[in-house]
Amino acid sequence: MRARLALRSAGVTYAHREVALKAKPAEMLLASPKGTVPVLCLSTGDVLEQSLDIMRWALQQNDPQAWLPNTPEAWVLTHEGIALNDGEFKAHLDRYKYPQPFGLTDGLQHRAQAADVLMQWEARLQTQAYLSGKQWGLLDACVAPFVRQFARTDRAWFDVQPWPQLARWLTVFEASEDFAAVMHKHPLWVSQQV
Repeated sequence: MRARLALRSAGVTYAHREVALKAKPAEMLLASPKGTVPVLCLSTGDVLEQSLDIMRWALQQNDPQAWLPNTPEAWVLTHEGIALNDGEFKAHLDRYKYPQPFGLTDGLQHRAQAADVLMQWEARLQTQAYLSGKQWGLLDACVAPFVRQFARTDRAWFDVQPWPQLARWLTVFEASEDFAAVMHKHPLWVSQQV
């Protein structure tokens, strides 16, 4: 989702190919043997296989909404926030959402640890409108899809937690035109190889 958000923000035209990971097309595996999504094949022949790489590439092409940080200090805060999200928070989210593959009976301990990270976001949002500052930016786009996953795991529980600014921020994201556009359902792409 976050790669599509950045591609949309940058106005990059691309061919969207929705794939079922249980039946990975040969063309996808040829382009990216890792077999996961997203994958962006560039006209140069380069292949970007990580959502953050796709986001950075797209916004370096065009950043009309000024998502990229504009000071060295802002870059540091953005990188630290993305590392926290993609590392600690994502690890707890996975174990909260899907405890059994990790040998857990439930994910409640990991929900509590992930909530500690969310309280850090709440503290930031109490002093500024967005995680990136005065306006939505790269950090917001990187974090929002994962906070959404966390919230959807048990929305009733999420909605009664003491993070009103985080809840407002998530609601704004979920009500946005960008969110609606990237959540548009695409038919599965049919491989041309037999």
